[in-house]
Amino acid sequence: RRVVMAVLELETGGLVCPFPLIDAKNKMKELSIGDELLIKFDCTQATESIPNWAAENSYPVTRFEQVGQAPWEIVVQKQ
Repeated sequence: RRVVMAVLELETGGLVCPFPLIDAKNKMKELSIGDELLIKFDCTQATESIPNWAAENSYPVTRFEQVGQAPWEIVVQKQ
């Protein structure tokens, strides 16, 4: 069972790639182990770049879904 400390939200809607990923990397530095980052984005390339970055850094993706015509949400946990 995973314990979530805090969930921070990062709104990047309207930003073109690679800015959602850059913002996510910067925001992740502020999180503590166990915290989760909810990244909201609508840049198509980020549907690949953000999960790939999470996998490369061993950050579990706890949720990943399309929430509208263009918007997506992904939740990445810091380990």
